[in-house]
Amino acid sequence: MTDTVTLTVDSPADFHVHLRQGNLSKLVTPHVRQGGFVLAYVMPNLKPPITTTDMALKYKSDLEAIDPEVEYLMTLYLSPELTPEEIRKASAAGIVGVKSYPRGVTTNSDGGIESYEPYYPVFAAMQEVGMVLNLHGEVPSNPDTACPNTTILNAEQTFLPWLHRLHAAFPRLKIVLEHATTRAAVDAVKACGETVGCTITAHHLELVVDDWAGQSWHFCKPVAKTYDDRKALREIIQQGHPRFFLGSDSAPHPPESKSVSTPSQPCAAGVYTSPILLPLVAQLLSSFGALEQLEAFASGNGRKFYERPAKISKPVTLQKTTEHSAITEVYEGSGAKVTAFWAGKALDWRIS
Repeated sequence: MTDTVTLTVDSPADFHVHLRQGNLSKLVTPHVRQGGFVLAYVMPNLKPPITTTDMALKYKSDLEAIDPEVEYLMTLYLSPELTPEEIRKASAAGIVGVKSYPRGVTTNSDGGIESYEPYYPVFAAMQEVGMVLNLHGEVPSNPDTACPNTTILNAEQTFLPWLHRLHAAFPRLKIVLEHATTRAAVDAVKACGETVGCTITAHHLELVVDDWAGQSWHFCKPVAKTYDDRKALREIIQQGHPRFFLGSDSAPHPPESKSVSTPSQPCAAGVYTSPILLPLVAQLLSSFGALEQLEAFASGNGRKFYERPAKISKPVTLQKTTEHSAITEVYEGSGAKVTAFWAGKALDWRIS
C-alpha cells in the first residue's frame, strides 16, 4: 500500500526566470511547464541584452515557437539607450517590466547601470504607463567606491537605501526587489508601501553560505546568506504576506561553465530549478510548516501584484507519495545540457 496526498495549485506563475537563447533555450523553455508553471516572467539579460520593444517581441515569438502553452511576460534591460518614448512603445506592445542590473554583479550584466538618477525620466514614464521596475538588489564589490567594504556577503544590504530612495521618488511605480536573501531585505520591503513587492527563490529557502562555499552547483548571485536570513525568508512565507511571491531565478548554464572554475575565470553564477520547481517548492514549504501557503506563494500573490489573473484557470495537481523519485542528473537535448538543483536527490512530491 502507498499513502498518497494530493493538492492543487491554480495556474502556477514564476515571476523571475531565465530562458536563455539558441539551443539552450530550446532545451530549457519546455521545462517551465514540466516544472508545473503556466506563466513565466522572462529576464532580458541575453547577449546582446533585450533593450528595445522589437527585440522583446522577437524573443517572445521565439519562446512561443518552442512552447506556446506558457504565458510569457517580457521585460527590457535597463540601459542608457532606453528612453521614455521607448517605454511608452513597450507598454503599448504589452511589455510588462524593466530589469535593472548593477554593472558586473551577475550573468551578462556587463552593460548594467552604475547610478539610478540618470534614469529618473525613464522611471517617471514607467510610473505613468504602469510598467514594473525589477531590481537586482546588489551593489558591485569595489574597494574604490563610496561603499568600500562591500562584498557579495553584504551587497544586498548595502543596496537597500536605493530601494527606499526610488520608492520615495516614484511612489506609484511598482517595484519588485528580486530574489531577496536577507532579513534586512525582507524588512525593507515590508516597510515600503503597496507598490513594492519581492520575489523569493526556491533555492534560497534551502541554502546558506556553507552550502555554496566550495560547491559551484549552489553558487548564485545574490549568494545565500546566514541561517537567520533564511529563517526570515521562510517566516515571511509562513505569514502569507501578500507582497512576497515566487520568482525562481532559475538560471541554466552548460555543465562545463557551472562546475569548473580556473585561476582566471570563476564558475557561472546560477541555480537551475525550472524542471522540478513546483514539487520542489511544495517540499520546501512543507519542511518549515508553510504548505498551506503554496498556492498564494506560487501563484496568487504574484498574479495579484502584477495584476495578471489567469485568463483560463489551469490547475496543477501535486501528489506526495512514499515512493520517492530521484531528480534527473542531466537534462539533454537540442545540442545542450543542464543540471538541475538537487540532482540525484529524492523529491517527495510530483506532478500527477
